[in-house]
Amino acid sequence: MYLHSVWEQLWKWDRSLRKDIKHVTSFVFAKSSSNAAVQEEIDPSKELVDDKPPRPGNYSTPQKIGLFVGPLLYVLITSLVQPEGMSAEAVQMLGLISWIATWWVTEALPIPVTSLLPLLLFPLTGVMETGEVSSSYGDPLIFLFAGSFMIALTMEKWNLHKRIALAIIAFIGSSPNMIILGFMTATGFLSMWISNTASTMMMVPISLAVTKHVAESLKNNTDVTPGNFPFGTAIMLGTAYAATIGGFGTLIGAPANTILAATVNNLYGIDISFARWMMFGLPMVVLLVPLVWLYLVKVAYPMKIKNIPGGRKIIKKELKELGKMSYEEKIVLTVFSLTALAWITRSLVLERFIPGIDDTIIALLGAVLLFLIPAKNKEGSILDWDTVLKLPWGILWLFGGGLALAAGIVSSGLDKWIGSQLVNYSSIPFFLMVGLIIAVITMLTEFTSNTATSTMVYPIVAAGAAALGTDPIILMVAACMGATFAFMFPVAAPPNAIVFATGYIKMSRMASTGIWLNISCILFSIVIVYFYVPVIFGGLLN
Repeated sequence: MYLHSVWEQLWKWDRSLRKDIKHVTSFVFAKSSSNAAVQEEIDPSKELVDDKPPRPGNYSTPQKIGLFVGPLLYVLITSLVQPEGMSAEAVQMLGLISWIATWWVTEALPIPVTSLLPLLLFPLTGVMETGEVSSSYGDPLIFLFAGSFMIALTMEKWNLHKRIALAIIAFIGSSPNMIILGFMTATGFLSMWISNTASTMMMVPISLAVTKHVAESLKNNTDVTPGNFPFGTAIMLGTAYAATIGGFGTLIGAPANTILAATVNNLYGIDISFARWMMFGLPMVVLLVPLVWLYLVKVAYPMKIKNIPGGRKIIKKELKELGKMSYEEKIVLTVFSLTALAWITRSLVLERFIPGIDDTIIALLGAVLLFLIPAKNKEGSILDWDTVLKLPWGILWLFGGGLALAAGIVSSGLDKWIGSQLVNYSSIPFFLMVGLIIAVITMLTEFTSNTATSTMVYPIVAAGAAALGTDPIILMVAACMGATFAFMFPVAAPPNAIVFATGYIKMSRMASTGIWLNISCILFSIVIVYFYVPVIFGGLLN
């Protein structure tokens, strides 16, 4: 009974995102009289998610294959693979990586559960002691993410994030192209501070309402059915792409960034501060969001209409419904602003007056302040424990699992063996090596979780870089860019999956639009890694 209850809880976590998508689409289309064609293709009465969890053992075909192949690879590698110079611990580690990676890719078990395998398998196979493995799950950067997410959840609780987004959209304009830019700007900004999943979920109902209004105004002279309406397709894809790009702007904006900083700290004892990452990530967001917008509205989905009657009215109506900024919103905005300011100025100013302060302490201090300050319009404090329970605990476990893998690779000596094998390729030109890393990781990310992908590849890239005589931090940043900028398929990133569920995006459209963005971002990343990354991250190991 206990195991069955655990299974049901895991199933609920795994399905919660898709339930949210169902509620978003249902809410929007239920509130307005729909165009007949729109209602026909997006029927809110149809369930997108089963109400009952599958019985334990009711796996899909890829999951069944993964469940079998993962342990089989471990057995085959540890039994048959005995390369010259590789220690027994390194062979065990290679087998364990194959097992865990297979289960991550196929989602044979929920990804967070697979992330706990190092705690179980490393001590049993002699790779590391339990205490050494468990320390990875308590890394300071995991608590940085937890603290920042508490602040983000508080913004969502009091609707501050929605007010910020609507204000940005209302300011930018009401022509079709400018509306899309407004949505992308708002989503990109929010994704720098809250998860790209949360920012997309918040923006989708607003973008659906605007799309519905545009469809109503144009239904007599153009095809506005979902999947064939350029404005609807562009605004949905723009929202998803901006969420992904915006998450790259700060250390807490996307799990791949946080895992990179934690891995660098574990392997080399180097702290990538919030301010240093923002010096790198923010210019990428400022460059890429307008470029992707231009591609969407001028190349992929050009708009013939110049103005939409009443387009701005919808946004202003939403803002009006929010009313004046409440006391709670003002408190959250103040704490959020002070926290962000402290992150940005920590290495330049705060450390001179408060020795020992770091980004994790700042994040947790902001979260604790929200617990201490009482609310006026509701009983309790600004932030309560029920809100904190919405933290993405599975992502925190995934962080820990990735850091445990990195520690195991170093502890077993596998990194040194990989390095010795890559010495033969040290003559490869740097730009070619960077391009190959980014391209391979980008394509891998299109079919797997970008968080799981980055978690797997960082330690391997670091080991290879040392053997090739290249700064490992630079190549790890390149790997992070490859894991982030994937735009072709719904599975590549949660924002893609969310907008795909609205029905305004066909799979073929997303793939044909995203492939050119993938190619462009690979080329863009090569240039950035070659010229700009060394300016920000070069010399940290000296």
